Amino acid sequence: MLSSDYDAASLPDLLPLYYRRLFPFSQYYRWLNYGGVHKNYFQNREFSFTLKDDIYVRYQSFSTQNELEKEMQRMNPYKIDIGAIYSHRPNQHNTVKSGTFQALEKELVFDIDMTDYDDVRSCCSAADICPKCWTLMTIAIRILDRALREDFGFQHLLWVYSGRRGVHCWVCDEAARKLSVAGRSAVAEYLSLVKGGDETVKKVVLTDPIHPFISKSLAVVERYFTQYALEEQDILGRKESVDKVLALMPEDVKKELQVLFQNEKKPCNRWELVMDKAAKKQSTAKKGQYFEKEIMLQYCYPRLDVNVSKGVNHLLKSPFSVHPKTGRISVPMDLKELDTFDPFAVPTISLICEELDRPRAGEEGETSEDSKENPKDAIERRKLRDYKKTSLAKYVKCFDQFLDGISRSCKGELLKKSDVQKEF
Repeated sequence: MLSSDYDAASLPDLLPLYYRRLFPFSQYYRWLNYGGVHKNYFQNREFSFTLKDDIYVRYQSFSTQNELEKEMQRMNPYKIDIGAIYSHRPNQHNTVKSGTFQALEKELVFDIDMTDYDDVRSCCSAADICPKCWTLMTIAIRILDRALREDFGFQHLLWVYSGRRGVHCWVCDEAARKLSVAGRSAVAEYLSLVKGGDETVKKVVLTDPIHPFISKSLAVVERYFTQYALEEQDILGRKESVDKVLALMPEDVKKELQVLFQNEKKPCNRWELVMDKAAKKQSTAKKGQYFEKEIMLQYCYPRLDVNVSKGVNHLLKSPFSVHPKTGRISVPMDLKELDTFDPFAVPTISLICEELDRPRAGEEGETSEDSKENPKDAIERRKLRDYKKTSLAKYVKCFDQFLDGISRSCKGELLKKSDVQKEF
């Protein structure tokens, strides 16, 4: 694990170097400008900075990439949050007539936090994570990514590791950015299955007929359930966790299984008994009995903070922000490598700053060609080269590939606009 190479006390010394030489400003601006299709799109975007000692600065906005760079390099924020695109420039919100400053658009966002799964994981709790419970994030991404693409038709999904204990999704399609609060709420409710707080024992209730979305989500859960729930969390091993599972079943089934479990101690075999009872119950019951599916979903289905998704003006932590507690960079995730993604292998700010100064094979310092170069071009080229020297490179490449997809869509939008103008 790389956490040992990071000391929170070093953050004030590392952030200036990170923002000066490593933060991918050109890609960042390219993302939030969306091809310049809409005037003032970047300029009317809210940024929020959290500074040292939890000083919180909202309603920051910038005219250009250069202005954003200079301000971030001047303030060296501990955390960056991204907000909505407003009707006016956020940094002028105090000068605008009351009631006219309004959030107009924002990416549809999802926030999945491991702390919301504390009732179904025994390996860790609160802010702690480990490879055993990280499987829950893999399941969440698989289920939500499929649904957002296939059920809603969205294409431009940016999945980002938060830097500590969760993941964020930015749905960047124009249709998603324009969604109303009611539209966002509808999507979030459609995707929400686990309902109720700590006092609710049974958090998933299925009815006839099972919706195709739930069936497809179950297919994902089934791939991971044995490994995650039965082996790694041992939900049918220890008495306390066995009782929690039994509490989710009909009373008659629960009593039968309590007797059967006295002779069968292996969790996987116990689950076979549960499945067997469920099959018998389904063949005799007048209405749908899906308690085994409800258990699987309760233990593995994504738990969304729906309020984050519903609000247009809700802030969400920015990609490439540094997590002050772990030092890890909040990096884009490559879904082609999702099953092998390791949150503990994500680079820390101290690692990438150290990598900057390591000599690399074949590097001899400045060449005569470099010395002839325009100073501005040299700075741009060095910035490009700097992150490529570090473990951050593969995550910036992943971001670049995502941006290429958006760029193709933006070009399509600009062509449509020019065609419409020609018609008039």
